[in-house]
Amino acid sequence: MLTPHPDLPHPWLDMSKLPLQIWILALGRLLSEIGSGFTLFYAPIFFVQQVGLSATSVGLALGSASISGIAGRLISGTYADRWGRKPVLLLSTVVLAIACGIFAVTNDFPTLIAGCLVQGFGLGLYWPANEAIVADLTTGETRRFAYAITRLADNVGMGLGIIAGGLLISSTGAYRSLFMIDGISFCFFLLTIAVGIKETLRSQKRSVKFFDGYTTALRDRRLLVYIIVNIILTIYISQTQTTLPLYFSGFVTQSTTRGFNPQVISTLFTGHLLMTIAFQLPVLKLLQKLSHSRSLMISGGFWILGFVCITITGTISSYQLLWASLGLGLFALAIVAYTPTASALIADLAPSSLRGVYTSINSLCWAVGYAIGPPLGGWALDRSTQFAHNFWLGLAATVPLVWAILWWLEGLMTVDS
Repeated sequence: MLTPHPDLPHPWLDMSKLPLQIWILALGRLLSEIGSGFTLFYAPIFFVQQVGLSATSVGLALGSASISGIAGRLISGTYADRWGRKPVLLLSTVVLAIACGIFAVTNDFPTLIAGCLVQGFGLGLYWPANEAIVADLTTGETRRFAYAITRLADNVGMGLGIIAGGLLISSTGAYRSLFMIDGISFCFFLLTIAVGIKETLRSQKRSVKFFDGYTTALRDRRLLVYIIVNIILTIYISQTQTTLPLYFSGFVTQSTTRGFNPQVISTLFTGHLLMTIAFQLPVLKLLQKLSHSRSLMISGGFWILGFVCITITGTISSYQLLWASLGLGLFALAIVAYTPTASALIADLAPSSLRGVYTSINSLCWAVGYAIGPPLGGWALDRSTQFAHNFWLGLAATVPLVWAILWWLEGLMTVDS
């Protein structure tokens, strides 16, 4: 229910409010994300520079993961509600470990495609079941906190993995070992789930048709309205990870060159990740008494300010690093205001018997956002320089639409409460 949270004694300070299984799940996610951080930034470099594939073919292969990811999300949503969250989550770790093994032996384009398809399927299985476990174990009072803790574990693990991966590559150049370490991390995650997580689904349904849960969920007007907002916000996030590095490298005016050098860009995004980690719990504290929709409105405000800062970065001739850092800091605030709130909102919308399906739809919004966002950003950067600068202002201009839709959602929730 999207009503302001009661005046609670700061749940993040009372760790006993969270079930032990949430902490176990967070530990497992941290371990798996350390492995993923090993490969996130270095896999494309390896496949282009070491294996000898073209950048275009690597991009196509990496993009193919979204296709199998959609199938994985649909399957995860249905069977997490039918068989249980734990079996689906265990299966996802096995599939992801297999994908790492395929990447470790990849020497050609078809094998890379196979690895990406397997990885996308595994990630599709992973997210709905994982998010449903958190929803099952928490109530409205602690749910946002639980999602914030698990997201924090993701970000800390990713940061540690990126740093460790960079050190390993710089000292040994052993790119293939990164995939092996990633696969081992998923094996540790599997053991963590198998030993430490109990099944959280209260009643299992085996006779329901595959798409019945989705048909029921898509009759929920509140969910349909939220899907629109979620896709738009996910498009914003995709720009920070795909379009923004390219913009920094090619459209920022320097005294003697055009664009930040790779070391500066790496430092900026490392700082962005660290700010995401640092801001997660403080922002949650500030937003605790607000409804989910109003918290997302605040996230939208940070997006506007961040987009404006990025435009300034590309159009002024001095203090570009300052404006770029400020923009990335605002994006970090926008993301940490969004991620736990969005997960908690979808969990609150979902009937307990359809949490897997609802979290699957939430995850599918990410797949759609990432299918739209990178091509949109690439198209904008392929236009004129002025068009590329104005692209960020164009994104900022869409935020009032997000606010209007969230206001509509707030009204729907008030009527249904």
